[in-house]
Amino acid sequence: MAVATLSVGTLLVTVDARTWWQAVVLSAGVIAAFVASVRWTENGIPRVVGPCLLVAAAVWLMGSLALSVSTAFFALSIVGPLYSPKLPRHRVPAAVGLILFVAAVGAIRLLIAPQDVADVLLLYVLLPAGVTSVVTFSLFAGQAFYDLIAELDDAREREAELAVVQERMRFASDLHDIQGHTLHVVKLKITLAERLLTTDVERAEAELREVRALVAETISQTRDLAYAQRHLNLSVELENAKNLFEAAGIHVRVDQEGEIDERANELLGQVLRETTTNILRHAQATYVRITLSTAGITVLNDGAGHTPLSGLSGLSTLRARVADNGGELTVAKRDGRFLTQAQFPHERTDL
Repeated sequence: MAVATLSVGTLLVTVDARTWWQAVVLSAGVIAAFVASVRWTENGIPRVVGPCLLVAAAVWLMGSLALSVSTAFFALSIVGPLYSPKLPRHRVPAAVGLILFVAAVGAIRLLIAPQDVADVLLLYVLLPAGVTSVVTFSLFAGQAFYDLIAELDDAREREAELAVVQERMRFASDLHDIQGHTLHVVKLKITLAERLLTTDVERAEAELREVRALVAETISQTRDLAYAQRHLNLSVELENAKNLFEAAGIHVRVDQEGEIDERANELLGQVLRETTTNILRHAQATYVRITLSTAGITVLNDGAGHTPLSGLSGLSTLRARVADNGGELTVAKRDGRFLTQAQFPHERTDL
């Protein structure tokens, strides 16, 4: 945008400036338009815009009324449309006011050259107002596009955060199921053991041994829960993954090429759950393809970016677990696509 503005502005100065004074005035407008273009960003209005807009308006006033240069509106047709769509409020009235100002300044020239009504209307009113209108409409459309992309990014981020919160809630629920039940049973057994201490010591000791065994089992279950080793069902995890992806606006496709070995069902469920979480948290995916076969599971998604692989400690832990069970877990990233593959026995799928 900045290069095009400078190129077109320089050409107009070269063609239309007949005196050094006209060249100075028109160049000031080109410089103002160039500075405003350079400082343009998707969001926000920099401080230089106000002075640039004033210079552009002054150049149009002087060019139209004093210098008889019809293209002096160029700078104003760049600076105004460039930033009116970025105003926090009253965007449309500001754009309409800009176009009316351009047309009104040109129309005032009729007072200077009343004999050339047709030429003045064409060169100083219709053409400047028309060009400003077209540029304004184009930049309003562009700003609407940027706003839509920003909203989609915000929505995707909220969906990913929601998925993480749901996973934490499920973890908390599982933890409550394990420890809540255990603590309740332990409380009852200790109360019973206290009562039996004076009447049946052997029975009290037996109850305490059961309490110790129950606590040890709960510790083991809690450890398994913390390291994602609890029993999972691949079918349940597959349905959960589909629901999460669809809620996040990600197209998901599931291909069933064969029956999964029942012995690998739970481990593949863990791989799918961890992969689902990684996609929602780390990728900007638009589609996910899940392939189930007799050999295992393959998950392919886009939106992985081009940065090195990182932040996938969960998959690293699962890789060793899959290897211990005679399988192989591989991950690969290429051209913005990410592949997660767990197979029993080894079969490879290229990106």
